Amino acid sequence: MAVRKLRPITPGQRHKIVNTFDEVSSAKPEKSLVAGKSKSGGRNNTGKMTMRYIGGGHKKKYRDIDFKRDKEGIPGIVKSIEYDPNRTARIALVFYKDGEKRYILAPNGLVVGQEIMAGKGANPDVGNSLYLSEIPLGTVIHNVELKPNQGAKMARSAGAYAQLTAKDGAYVVVKLPSGETRLILSTCKATIGAVSNSEHMLERSGKAGRSRWLGRRPRVRGVVMNPVDHPMGGGEGRNSGQHPRSRKGLPAKGYKTRAKKKSSSKYIIEGRKK
Repeated sequence: MAVRKLRPITPGQRHKIVNTFDEVSSAKPEKSLVAGKSKSGGRNNTGKMTMRYIGGGHKKKYRDIDFKRDKEGIPGIVKSIEYDPNRTARIALVFYKDGEKRYILAPNGLVVGQEIMAGKGANPDVGNSLYLSEIPLGTVIHNVELKPNQGAKMARSAGAYAQLTAKDGAYVVVKLPSGETRLILSTCKATIGAVSNSEHMLERSGKAGRSRWLGRRPRVRGVVMNPVDHPMGGGEGRNSGQHPRSRKGLPAKGYKTRAKKKSSSKYIIEGRKK
């Protein structure tokens, strides 16, 4: 996995940095694991725009990803590493010994032809999914469940990983990508390794058109609006003396939005880094 910088032959290529797609081994997805994906364009069922800055974009097909990894005790062979337009990470097509095919999130170091396993007794190797109680301390993990059999919820984007730091009775202590340290039930599952495509953060689109291909319309800053449209709008010239806030008036940039009485707060040992 690597990125390449283009020669500035055109203005759109001057600052463009793109992925080389070296690890991608197949261009077409598995038909049985693909479904249609509709777009709203930011409109509700009456056609009224309820979300701004959404619309257009290339047509996508949704790949059904196995976040539960519940094929326990059945070995699978990685047949291909593929691009997924719905996420930043790469995905891997796995053929299991019983004939079933599934997509999983591809971790760094997973190669075509490799055998992977899930469940009790599996080795802590890259791509294998284990219960947190069976994973050695200090192991880098991703695809972490919050509740048993719920499916992975944390550390799923490109380059993300968490680390198992301690075991405490029925719980384990996991350090998350944000810097937060929290307790998770040891009966939850996680996959060994870090998520693939870690160079995603180095990419630069180079031009506004690539944002339009992704379905993102131009976003207007609140400072340049009129007072009737935004709390930060108005004033002569570049006048923005008010505190940063959202269009609804909620403070931004440092204001904590997490609910104070949220039930899961008791599992957080140390909050995320500021």
